[in-house]
Amino acid sequence: MNVQAKAGFLDRTLRNLRKGWQNLAGASYDAEHASTRPDLPDEDVQRLRRQMAACLEGKGGEVSARARAAALGHVYLALDETGKERFLRTLNDEFSAPGDGIRAAIKTYESAGDPVTRAQAEADLRHALESPRLKLLRQFNELPDGVKFLVDMRATLLSLVRKDRTLRPLEQDLKHLLASWFDIGFLELRRITWNTASAALLEKLIAYEAVHTIASWDDLKNRLDSDRRCFAYFHPKMPDEPLIFVEVALVNGLAGNVQALLDENAPVQDPKTADTAIFYSISNAQKGLAGISFGNFLIKRVAARLSEEFPGLKTFSTLSPIPGFMSWLEGTFSEGKAGLLSATERKALATVTGKSGAKGALKALLADSSWATDEKVAATLKPILLRMVARYLVEEKRGGTKALDPVAHFHLSNGAVMERLNWLGDTSANGFQQSAGIMINYLYDLRAIDHNHESYAGSGKITASSEIRSLL
Repeated sequence: MNVQAKAGFLDRTLRNLRKGWQNLAGASYDAEHASTRPDLPDEDVQRLRRQMAACLEGKGGEVSARARAAALGHVYLALDETGKERFLRTLNDEFSAPGDGIRAAIKTYESAGDPVTRAQAEADLRHALESPRLKLLRQFNELPDGVKFLVDMRATLLSLVRKDRTLRPLEQDLKHLLASWFDIGFLELRRITWNTASAALLEKLIAYEAVHTIASWDDLKNRLDSDRRCFAYFHPKMPDEPLIFVEVALVNGLAGNVQALLDENAPVQDPKTADTAIFYSISNAQKGLAGISFGNFLIKRVAARLSEEFPGLKTFSTLSPIPGFMSWLEGTFSEGKAGLLSATERKALATVTGKSGAKGALKALLADSSWATDEKVAATLKPILLRMVARYLVEEKRGGTKALDPVAHFHLSNGAVMERLNWLGDTSANGFQQSAGIMINYLYDLRAIDHNHESYAGSGKITASSEIRSLL
């Protein structure tokens, strides 16, 4: 699905939500009169503030509360980026927990003597710390697609917080709320198939695929064939919205090239004869759930499901991108670090390029992917780049203990092992741009997952195969 098609799909979803909430707001709700201008100028903020206060007052019954929340949500959905930022800033700045109430509750708690009084004071303090905006946000939970609305709102907030940290209190309130609703115990793991999934859900898979773009409906059908599996987590309040999904190929042996793995013309394998499950794409479908972890449970649960269905499966592995390698390499070039290239590597680069400046020559070669079709150049670059990728994955850290590469961090956190690097494993434009076409297999040994997870989480130990370590 191209960018325009994705945008049309998202616009259609938004229109349907706005129409549904306008109806919920009630027959007396005049959308044209009540709506604000898209950029939410100061005069409209005054009216918005009154709407928010009315939602918090809670006059009337449940029907009235739903109508007020739907009307407020309808206003938000009609705003442009500037208007949404002003909406969120109003909610953040003017509906926080009152400081006087917090200070009074702290004072009461500190002076409480007996256990009963202290327990009550503790409860009162928790209540005082809860901001009015949190109470307002909860009202959307009861609206159709209200939870999805809040998830998308947090996605907008996350992008704003990167530029302005003063919006973080609202973002954290929303994260706290969503984390309690999206506990792993509430989620359902479902298999998605071509024949049983709705067209709308299949369309969402295309739109949300974040690793290897789904080029067409035929491409998607191939990914859901009998020797393929697709599993996703769903929430009861978002039954038609995948939260995170994984695509799996059932093959023999470790796969080393994603184009071959996704070849629509390749023969379909009998999955009962497969000995390996390759997790080749894991996509977080909801940006607003960033930082709320349930992906670590996905691979283990899917592996367990596959083991039950196909007892012949002995190996569970990924075929994963290395998205941060090229940006790290460019940064290393810019910093001018010494020792990036060995004397032997400098000589090899000089021979193949005729230039004395090895770093400059390497950077020039990697500027486009044409080097991959020149056998002599590719043969020269292979040992150099594989060594550098191994160094980046195993030795480069974030915060001193965590793998710098985000995909490596995800899989190591889940208990995987760095098993094998694959030269020219992804020859797409994105593959060259991210990692010079190199991919990696992360191996999931179901007997050692917990041990590996504890080692990485506790001390940052990266478990890598002897093959990868030999590259260092």
